[in-house]
Amino acid sequence: MRAVSLFLAAVPLASVAGYSTGRHPDAYHDFHERELLRRNIVYDGSIASSYDYVIVGGGTAGLVLASRLSENSNTSVLVLEAGDTGEAVQDKIDIPSYTYYNSLVGSSYDWAYETVAQPDADNRQISWPRGKVLGGSSAINGMYLVRPSELEINAWASLVPNGSIWNWDNMYAAMKKSETYTPPLSNVQDTAKIEYSNSSHGFSGPLHASYPGYMMPQVGDWTPSLNNIDIMTSPNPDGGDGWGAFVATSAINPANWTRSYSRSAYIDPLPPRANLAILPNATVTRIVFANATGGLTATGVQYASQKGATESTVSVNKEVILAAGAIGSPQILMVSGVGPQDVLEAAGVAVQVALPGVGQHLQDHLYAEVTWKTNEQTAGSMFYGNYSNLNDVPTTSTPFLSFINSATAYVNFSALIAAPETYAQQIADAVDSSASTLVPSQYSEVVEGYKAIYNLTAQKLLLSSIGDMEILLSLTGAGQYEPQVISIQAALQHPFSQGRLYINSSDIFEYPIIDPQYLSNNADLVMLREGLRFCRSLGNTAPLSAAMAEEISPGSSVQSDEQWETWLAQNSYTEYHPSCSCAMLPQSQGGVVDANLRVYGLANVRVADASVFPFQFSAHLQAPVYGLAEQAAELIRGTYVNADAANATSSASASSSAPSATTSASSRKSAATVLTPRVLPAALGAVAAAALAAIAL
Repeated sequence: MRAVSLFLAAVPLASVAGYSTGRHPDAYHDFHERELLRRNIVYDGSIASSYDYVIVGGGTAGLVLASRLSENSNTSVLVLEAGDTGEAVQDKIDIPSYTYYNSLVGSSYDWAYETVAQPDADNRQISWPRGKVLGGSSAINGMYLVRPSELEINAWASLVPNGSIWNWDNMYAAMKKSETYTPPLSNVQDTAKIEYSNSSHGFSGPLHASYPGYMMPQVGDWTPSLNNIDIMTSPNPDGGDGWGAFVATSAINPANWTRSYSRSAYIDPLPPRANLAILPNATVTRIVFANATGGLTATGVQYASQKGATESTVSVNKEVILAAGAIGSPQILMVSGVGPQDVLEAAGVAVQVALPGVGQHLQDHLYAEVTWKTNEQTAGSMFYGNYSNLNDVPTTSTPFLSFINSATAYVNFSALIAAPETYAQQIADAVDSSASTLVPSQYSEVVEGYKAIYNLTAQKLLLSSIGDMEILLSLTGAGQYEPQVISIQAALQHPFSQGRLYINSSDIFEYPIIDPQYLSNNADLVMLREGLRFCRSLGNTAPLSAAMAEEISPGSSVQSDEQWETWLAQNSYTEYHPSCSCAMLPQSQGGVVDANLRVYGLANVRVADASVFPFQFSAHLQAPVYGLAEQAAELIRGTYVNADAANATSSASASSSAPSATTSASSRKSAATVLTPRVLPAALGAVAAAALAAIAL
């Protein structure tokens, strides 16, 4: 086992500054030490009475939009984030491996949603964690940066009129724009057999995209084992052909082995911007509308710090941009009077715009796993061997503490199903019967949208090369008391089951009803069953099989179709990828937004988050959401370019430039020197001076 010295790395900024994780992050007198990383965040609640753009949600997409839109110094931007800043738990955010061992899931930084009981998943209510903190789910997720395929992105663009802005060429450029890519360390690349292509990546964006600084040897057995059962290695998984076996890029900063997320990437590096305010602990309670030329117009946004607190209102000069995610964005629309008429009336909400698709077409990736005992070390056994007491874990990251699961494979339908053409045709032929029995809406538009998504999946995606099943290697154990296990997971990527979420109260603080209708379409059950059989076969294939001892879950007694189906109904869970609840589709198909992200029936409200994807991609959601947000910012700025040019041109100075992940040490030092009189009070003293020096180095 590696010595404890492996885990002791450079002293973090938090330690230099004397920052205590026991302090409340929003106690005003406590935050001077980290002022340079907080200078666009409002801690005392004091904001202006109006802003050009009000962004609802400071998560993965919201902070990208805030950073990009505020590059124009003549445009004012406000972000309203329901969660806290995260500074009291910064180590849990920053250290990648804490995703598994010391997670924020279940804490006050997690929305901690739950589905309603799922009849086809053994009547279980399934947990849906989502980040309730600046950075949103990018602050608590598994850091995968897996991109969708070119075929999927172009299929999305084809579903809506004028959808070419979302074609592969544009989204590919936007995803590259978001990142600064760093290839793996040579020893990590050799151990894990990582293949990549620099041409598929960006090298000057805000988000760090790289690999862990330490690699478990079993990862090196991943692609050879898959090759041995005819799943080839993907030599360029980020270039539009993201199927086959590979080790995924992750949102990791290789300079200090920390998580790179939307706040650390897009907000913390910024100098002060007088036109940008980010207000945490501000839950949007509703959008305020008025009739105006061009349709119903948002004139303001109401928000409150908590249930029962006095509401405040901020006026909107240009647009409201919803970036509250696949749950928050449709809920806010509905409590504001925009959504299915039957739902709104039942909840006691006055109907402003009857829009049947809000909350519909809800989809998620569902996964289950096969688990073996192992006699080899795992990342879990190494972690708990050194840190049996989590209170003793360092507050800064190290190469080992940056290890996260990233070995994956996208396996297509034909590799999973016997007689794939025959079964695919059976699925395609069932569209009408499925639509008549499984659509949770009385509105014909939603039924038509269900059919459009179903037909695209059955006719265009199912028999293509795109992976229908994600297969993942998990080396992080099953908790402190069972770390000596290895799991292989199967996650269904293109579900035929569609659900919905809806409100039953006009109060935003009452959680919406979430019903993904998991496994309601039998095709999903069959495919996930065969995905699990594939996992078992892979675990018994050399060289990976050398690490596997007894299969402990589901165990050798599970063999028949019926046994597998009974077991997976009891043991399947979310892959944390809810989407599609404000789908970009024609209004006649239950769409919520058009190709410009505008909500149908509203003059100046857009949605820009994972809820607008009309179907699930064969990918993790983080990379496409960053691409979506980059594209959305360009689109929104373009809407007003002529009007803004009449007043002033966009500033190109350093104070309004996009944050770069590769800012030089000399540049940081210069900025710190210039900004000291403005942001650091005289009482800061020697401790804060040390913190400032640490930032400048």
